[in-house]
Amino acid sequence: MVSAPAVATGLSREQAVPSRAKVKLPAWLEIAKPRLIPLLLATTLGGMALSDGWPLPPLRLACTLGGGALAAAAAGVLNCLWEQELDGRMQRTSSRALPSGRLSMGTAFAIAVALALTASTLLVGGVNCLAASLALLGLCSYVLLYTVLLKPRTPQNIVIGGVAGAIPPLVGAAAATGHLGLGSWWLFALVMVWTPAHFWALALLLRDDYRAVGIPMLPVVKGTAATARGISVYAALTVVLSLLGVWALPTGGLLYGLLLLPFNARLIQMAWRLHQDPDDVQRARGLFRWSILYLFGICLLLLLARMPAGAELSAQGWDLLALAGSGKAGFTLAAAVAA
Repeated sequence: MVSAPAVATGLSREQAVPSRAKVKLPAWLEIAKPRLIPLLLATTLGGMALSDGWPLPPLRLACTLGGGALAAAAAGVLNCLWEQELDGRMQRTSSRALPSGRLSMGTAFAIAVALALTASTLLVGGVNCLAASLALLGLCSYVLLYTVLLKPRTPQNIVIGGVAGAIPPLVGAAAATGHLGLGSWWLFALVMVWTPAHFWALALLLRDDYRAVGIPMLPVVKGTAATARGISVYAALTVVLSLLGVWALPTGGLLYGLLLLPFNARLIQMAWRLHQDPDDVQRARGLFRWSILYLFGICLLLLLARMPAGAELSAQGWDLLALAGSGKAGFTLAAAVAA
C-alpha cells in the first residue's frame, strides 16, 4: 500500500517513509531496536555534562553507558513482544523478527530478561542504585506507560509517554553525582517537549499504517493540519526551553547559547515550512531527521561547553557583557582585542 501523500507527490512508499540503512540485522539484535539507543546515550551524556561530577571516572562512565544501552535494548525487546500481533498487521513492520517467525517469543523474552538483569548488574555494581532505579523506571515507563496504556488509547500518547525517553539525562546525572540537580531536570523537560514535534513528524509519514490498525496517533485522529500546528507549538517550546541551558550549565553556558542559535533557527524554519504544507512528505521527513540531529547537537554543545576551553571562553564572554552593561564601551573593546 502506498500512502495518499506519497501518491500526491509522485513518491513511492519507500521514499515517503524515512529511509534506513539497507543492513539486515540478526533477529536477536533487530528486536533490541539498536537504532534508537545512540540518542538515548547522547542525552545520558548530556545529563552528566550538566552535573558538577563531570567528567566521570572511565569505569563508571563505561558502566553507565553500557547499562543504559542494555536497559534500552531490553525495553525494545519487550515492546516488540507486546506489539507482535500489531506488527504483523502493518505492512511496514510485518517482516520484523517476531511477526515473521524468525524468532520465537520465548527466545525474545529470555533475551529481554538477560538484558535487563545485565543492565541492572552493571548499574548497581559499577554506578549506583539511583542510576539503576532510574534506568528501570525508563524501561517500565516505555513498556507499560507508553506501549501498553497510552499508545492504543489516546492521540496524546507521545506527549505523556515521552517521559520514557526523557529519563536518560536523569540517569546520567545520578551516575555523575548520586543525586539529581536542576540541570538534569532541565534536560529532562527539554526532551519531553522535543518529543512530540519529533514523533508527530514521523507519524505524518506513517499515518496510513496507524489508521489501518486503529492506533489513534494525532494525524489519524485530528488530521495533518492540526498535527502540523501541534508540531509548531512544541518546536517553539523546545526552542524557548533550550535557551535555559545557558544557566543550567555549571560552566560554559554562554558558549552553549551562542552555538545553539543556528540549531534553533533551523528547527523553527522547518516546523514553519511544514505548517505551511502539512501534506508535504518531504517536509515532514526533513523535520523528522533534523529533530534527531537537533537533540544530538544539543548534547554535543553541552559537552563542548564543559570542556576547559569552553568554560574559559564563556567566562571571558560574561566579563565582556558585564563591561558592556556598565557602559564602559572602551574597556569592552580593549578587553575584546586583548582576548
